[in-house]
Amino acid sequence: MRRLLTYSFEQAGDKPLYEYLYECIRDDILSGRLQAGEKLPSKRALARNLGVSTITIEGAYGQLTAEGYCQSAPRRGFFVSNVVPRAKAEPQVLPEKQTVDRSAEKKQWLADFTANSVPAKLFPFDLWTRLLRKVISEDADSLLARSESFGVMPLRQAIADHLRSFRGLSVQPEQIVIGAGTEYLYHLLVQFFGRDRRFCVENPGYDRIRKVYMASGADCVLANMDEQGVRPEDLTRQQAQILHISPSHHFPTGIIMPVSRRYELLGWAAAAPDRYIIEDDYDSEFRLTGRPIPTMMGIDVSDRVIYINTFSKSLTPTIRISYMVLPKELVAPFREKLGFYSCTVSNFEQYTLARFIQDGYFEKHINRMRNFYRRKRERLLALLKGPAAAGKLTIIEHGSGLHFLLRLALSESDAAFGAKLAAQGLRLRPLAAYYEGSPEHCQHLFVLNYSGVTDDVLEDAVQRLLQCVK
Repeated sequence: MRRLLTYSFEQAGDKPLYEYLYECIRDDILSGRLQAGEKLPSKRALARNLGVSTITIEGAYGQLTAEGYCQSAPRRGFFVSNVVPRAKAEPQVLPEKQTVDRSAEKKQWLADFTANSVPAKLFPFDLWTRLLRKVISEDADSLLARSESFGVMPLRQAIADHLRSFRGLSVQPEQIVIGAGTEYLYHLLVQFFGRDRRFCVENPGYDRIRKVYMASGADCVLANMDEQGVRPEDLTRQQAQILHISPSHHFPTGIIMPVSRRYELLGWAAAAPDRYIIEDDYDSEFRLTGRPIPTMMGIDVSDRVIYINTFSKSLTPTIRISYMVLPKELVAPFREKLGFYSCTVSNFEQYTLARFIQDGYFEKHINRMRNFYRRKRERLLALLKGPAAAGKLTIIEHGSGLHFLLRLALSESDAAFGAKLAAQGLRLRPLAAYYEGSPEHCQHLFVLNYSGVTDDVLEDAVQRLLQCVK
């Protein structure tokens, strides 16, 4: 007989109810009160018993599933996973004033093929400083004035002009919203559309996107992909309403969505009034061969696409400036509902970036970075195609972005190979790690992100990688 779960929310405090419920169920699993294989109550039954919404239950079950405490079976429900909690270690009492050396806790990699970074030599420090001084000298009053919630108009105008010339997008600055990073913009979209809307992300995909939506309290589901991108039938099956995709260069597979699939998805969005597509164009500047891929927003005639991009890739991740372009019909409702928020990017950075774009420096900077990464990519590919690599690997790449896939000829598990790489100071993440579930077709496929690996260690890193492949 299925156990009835009862929890009190009196101790929840300021925590979201789904998070508090997740902690209660997790603690019961770790303590053994809920046994491995035991079926959890249905979402509706538990919601009725606890007097909360099914969205709260979905959020808690979703987090438990994401962390491996339970697993879902289609048409059967949720079941407790076989979790063996680690015994608590006795707290160590340190002598007074003794400090702990934590330098060894962070692994120092020879080459980390999972990290993103921009070499310091590529950032135009002198130019940025000169423009900042100019802004302080000429726009002092504007710098100290309160920024509009959508961001300062000069930057929004500069972005609109850039999108028109670089991405072929004809948008008005009034449609653009500036924010401190794309994650902040995701939070705004959840608040705008409401937590009762069902958001859908790609499987596989950048797992942080799903975590941000779930942390915002959104009902977030996954849609599987084929060789052309998200499968439309999965959107129908999942009853999705807001679809988040990166069609111009998917992470981590590198898939470039063909125009036929794009029109299918636009048709899906136009078929119901509550459906929208979030187009994440996160690294469009780094298509290294051929012309930039056109945006979905550029071919959308139904005003159902929200375009998002960031300067984190093109400038540096530490400059947290991102933006989204709203469909014209959403500008007024968005301002009415969320216009009370202050812009989260400082005026100093906004006005400096506006000058950087307006004066043509951004375009020159992008060309410089593109040439730098093209040379690095060509060198890396040449090393991976050399005689020492014969029969050991297959390269899967689309001439776009700062990563590609390697299929390695391994006689061992991906985990065992990863441990072997770590012993050589290399870090490489398998494609399967980006999936929800255990896809067999991903065996021995790895994602190689080369932007964070310095030129001086590239050859040594490839030699060590090849030596690990037997």
